[in-house]
Amino acid sequence: MNFALSDDQRLLLDTVRRFIDEVLHPLEEQIESTGVLPDEVARRVHAQSKELGLYALNMPEALGGAGLSAVDCMLCEEEFGHTTDILIRRAFGNVYEALLACKGEQVERWLKPAVSGERTCAIAITEPGAGSDAQGIRTTARETAGGWVLNGGKHFISDGLWSDFFLVSARTGDKEISLFIVDKDLPGFRIGKDQAMMGIRGTPHVELFFDDVPLERLALLGERGQGFRMAMQNLGRVRLAQVGARAVGKAAHVLDLMNRFAAERRQFGQPIGDFQMIQQMIADSVIEVNAARLMVHRAAWMIDNGMDARDWISMVKVHAAETLGRVVDRGVQVFGGMGFCKELPIERYYRDARIYRIFDGTSEIHRTVIARSARKLGASLFQLHR
Repeated sequence: MNFALSDDQRLLLDTVRRFIDEVLHPLEEQIESTGVLPDEVARRVHAQSKELGLYALNMPEALGGAGLSAVDCMLCEEEFGHTTDILIRRAFGNVYEALLACKGEQVERWLKPAVSGERTCAIAITEPGAGSDAQGIRTTARETAGGWVLNGGKHFISDGLWSDFFLVSARTGDKEISLFIVDKDLPGFRIGKDQAMMGIRGTPHVELFFDDVPLERLALLGERGQGFRMAMQNLGRVRLAQVGARAVGKAAHVLDLMNRFAAERRQFGQPIGDFQMIQQMIADSVIEVNAARLMVHRAAWMIDNGMDARDWISMVKVHAAETLGRVVDRGVQVFGGMGFCKELPIERYYRDARIYRIFDGTSEIHRTVIARSARKLGASLFQLHR
């Protein structure tokens, strides 16, 4: 196996790194203090990223995207992890692969504008009674002569204030879930409160309410009754990117800060990096970050080769999320009192890291998935090449 990066990959990653360092990092402190990314700044960041060809990297070239492989996307997503969530969304886009199911008029109306960044999209599955249990939704879509009528509600919908349309899961029968494209300005569609969060400041997490919202027949994405399957397929790639790869990037960023601080900070006449306990925290972090990184690349390689990566993505989700939590916790410890102060970003990274073990399926849910697969598949799940 060749782990070397090609010249094209190196050029791409260098471009992403420079953009994050020069354009995005200077904006983080303002977002953290105000909780808001101003619209005019968001539009400027978006335009600068598009000019460099960094928007919608995961989408096909034929549609205006970059057409990157899953492995190349994950290399970029790790770099994205070095900045904050809302800046990633504005700069690089949040274009869901589920939109590739668009056909006919849907392509011009929703898919292409999403890829170009003219319109933005959020996915709306989570409900108060249906978090990790995505099949437990109660939102309904009733078929009519002219289309559908949508009723129900969603919550914790990331980026809902900025989005122009939503991919909404709804029951179309007792045992049937379908996926719908819902424009924000439809009658009966109301956006509720923005739920304040412990971390990831600047990213709205809103409630959505649907009161007899009329939908065209065209609003059905894919086939009726296939919404749960489509959502889960889409969320697999999302988990690998937005949780797995970005968690690795965030952990690597904190590890770099730890390592430099341990070399500069002196106690008892020597750098604290000379103390064995500090060395152990750094060494454990290096080991875990690299293990998580290799797991991400393995799962992405499986996707590129047409293999079923669901079990590996669940393993990545657990390991990368929990690695990030452990590394950031060690970071606070290495920085000591300064790690607990808002003057440095370490305490922000600590708060931001906690959600990774919860969203897109909790660690407990994914462990259940892994254990069931282990019982079913046996050694083939434990070995790379069987």
